Amino acid sequence: MKISIIIPVYNVEAYLRGCLDSVLANDTADCEIILVDDGATDASGAICDAYAARYPELIRVIHQANGGLGAARNTGIEAAAGEWLLCVDSDDKIHPGTLAALKKAATPDLDVVGFQFFADNGSDPPVPQTAYAAPGAPFSLTRRKDYLLAPPSAWMRMWRRALFLENGIRYPSRVWYEDIRTTVKLEAAARSILVLPEPFYYYLSRPGSIMSSTRLDRNREIFEALDDILAWFRQTGRYDDYREELCALTVQHVLLAASVRVARQDPKHPLLAEFRAYTDRTFPDWKHNSYNARLPRLKRLALWLVRHRQYRLLRTLFNLKG
Repeated sequence: MKISIIIPVYNVEAYLRGCLDSVLANDTADCEIILVDDGATDASGAICDAYAARYPELIRVIHQANGGLGAARNTGIEAAAGEWLLCVDSDDKIHPGTLAALKKAATPDLDVVGFQFFADNGSDPPVPQTAYAAPGAPFSLTRRKDYLLAPPSAWMRMWRRALFLENGIRYPSRVWYEDIRTTVKLEAAARSILVLPEPFYYYLSRPGSIMSSTRLDRNREIFEALDDILAWFRQTGRYDDYREELCALTVQHVLLAASVRVARQDPKHPLLAEFRAYTDRTFPDWKHNSYNARLPRLKRLALWLVRHRQYRLLRTLFNLKG
């Protein structure tokens, strides 16, 4: 078996058929689809069973008590028979040529195959996005350390299953930021990575999704996520080699992403001060990180505003940008 496609499912009855149909529109030879019903309370579980009944040689369904996205993915990893794992979120879709291209790219020397994606808001035509410019040849993280700063979404890459098993890496359960806590470890452990230039994945941004949630206090979980990452890099002897990138990772996910997410809702929220204090404490020299100058202009401006605690202006800036 070449590829196991793992699809965690939880209360997505409005989107699940579209997701499954997009996968089935691909060349599924030498593939399996594992649907992990994570205790859905709507019709999602029944939809899974209906598709499995229609495609019994291709689709397996695992029903389990709710454990969150990470737990559902872990269930799929343990159950998978494929050499490679492709995680697809159940409200998203993939391009009809995805599986054929990934099977062709998955040579024995690779551990990760990355690709680009489409941003889909459900109404306008999807817009192709370059998550990380394809360098044209396989590389290791030691040669392209900046890949540690590429968006950490699990669905943006296909993973060799052995990476998880041999390194004891799994997704954390019932937390935010489960992708970043897992992806950067897998990348560091990988022998070789290839990034394809084509967009294959349609990422749907919808109200109610985790990263659009207004539960601001949950953004505090970025601290636990980064502490976990830094501890793993220290334990595996990799921290000194990647300190500059780990500092940049903290700046980008705490001072930029999390700060913007909170400031857009409440520029006086106490979490904003916590974000700054955490970064100052963890990387006292963050202001001089070499990756700051490489940020796009808008993010450089945002970082300047955060550095000077101009959170109202930060809110205005990003609200205007939409």
